Amino acid sequence: MRWFGALPLTVRVPAVVALLMIAVSVTVSEHVLSRLNETQERHLRALGGAYMDGLSSSLVPHVLRGDVWEVFDVLDRARDRYEALRPIETVVTGSDGRIVAATDPTKAPTLSPLPVEFSDRFSTSDIAIDSSEDRAYARRVLAHQGQTIGAIYAAFDISHLSAERADVMRTLLLSNGLLTLLLAGIGYFATRRMVMPMRILGEHLRNSLDSVPEPIPASKLPRPGSEARRLFDSFNTLVRAEREREDLTLKLAEEERLASLGRLASGMAHEINNPLGGLFNALDTIKRHGDTASVRETAVSLVERGLHGIRDVVAAALHTYRPDRSPRPFGPSDIEDLGLLIRPELRRRHLDLQWDNDLRDPVDVPNAPLRQAVLNLLLNACNAAPDNGTVGLRVVRSETGLTIEISDTGEGLPEDAIGILTDPAGPAPIGTGSGLGLWMVRRSVTEIGGTIDVDRSNLGGGLVRLRIPVQTFSLDHGVRTDDAA
Repeated sequence: MRWFGALPLTVRVPAVVALLMIAVSVTVSEHVLSRLNETQERHLRALGGAYMDGLSSSLVPHVLRGDVWEVFDVLDRARDRYEALRPIETVVTGSDGRIVAATDPTKAPTLSPLPVEFSDRFSTSDIAIDSSEDRAYARRVLAHQGQTIGAIYAAFDISHLSAERADVMRTLLLSNGLLTLLLAGIGYFATRRMVMPMRILGEHLRNSLDSVPEPIPASKLPRPGSEARRLFDSFNTLVRAEREREDLTLKLAEEERLASLGRLASGMAHEINNPLGGLFNALDTIKRHGDTASVRETAVSLVERGLHGIRDVVAAALHTYRPDRSPRPFGPSDIEDLGLLIRPELRRRHLDLQWDNDLRDPVDVPNAPLRQAVLNLLLNACNAAPDNGTVGLRVVRSETGLTIEISDTGEGLPEDAIGILTDPAGPAPIGTGSGLGLWMVRRSVTEIGGTIDVDRSNLGGGLVRLRIPVQTFSLDHGVRTDDAA
């Protein structure tokens, strides 16, 4: 019956209604036909009894005297009198069982034995009905002063009763069939109308799996006050709340992103300010002693190195925080840029950096989200590590993709932080005061098809491992080769 459960509700309900109607119609038809059969048999017995009573009272004197002609005369008159009973044949026998007279003397001659069609009919009752021949048979014993003097046997035509039963059967089948079809049709349209709101709601729920949830338009809303209307209103309220939550999440994520930039701004200013001091000194040296070739060459070289350092820091910040107009592959330079960006934080906290970058060629992974995710994790590791501690970054390129591990010497990640990082379906921690940066990391990694797991690092603190499925990217030829991920 699994196939039946797989059918739509608009098919199952009418089918069940039709089956119930068929069961009811069969039961009702059987009961009606049974009652009709009982009524016909009761009337037949009553009429047959009246026929036999009339004949027996008239035939007893003639049978006693053996007056065959009088018996024939009584049978002829009785056939006309009981025409409504439709007697076909009547036979009168004497005490010896031989025929005295019959309505059809050629078939049942006088003094001949009783035909088998009569003698074998009666066993337990004086009435026998043969539906296959549309005939009924009756028997009445003739007695006088307690002595059996003979018997009357009669056959009746009951084809009209069979026709009546067949007509009733046809009427029942036709009426029940039409009623079944009518109720099944009503059930189909009623069920279709009732489940229409559920179908609309189901379509919107399915669409929500692949895209942004859309509220149900007003044109499809049921009448006010109905259960379906309340359900639709609840769904629309949920969609609006989810949209508001999503908007708030994006707003907070952008604020968190800008806050990260603000935390790095002071360090970047220091990174730029130091080379600037050297540049001004070099310019002052050129002004004073520019006519000396060796001094001029040394000063120009110092200016060049300082400008390169400033350019690298600015470029690293721009690549991280400026939206890419054309997505670039993730490459070794992105890892080196992250080292430049966290260097001020490392100096401020007096932290050591364990650096292990195995990435040699660009890989076809969106650059911006992965840079931002790794940078957030590195900053979190810097905050988690105690002063004079260690932060580690390990990047491994293998056949299974790209693996990036960020570790520290802190106390490890708390359970709620681990849940935010590893639960791909978890909501943004709005209003909790912490964890939004980790949620941004998880969202960025999930969007590029990666996974995150948390472990204990060799440094003693927490370890966050990013596994990213990648493709080899050739800058010279633009050829991509899928890796098993």
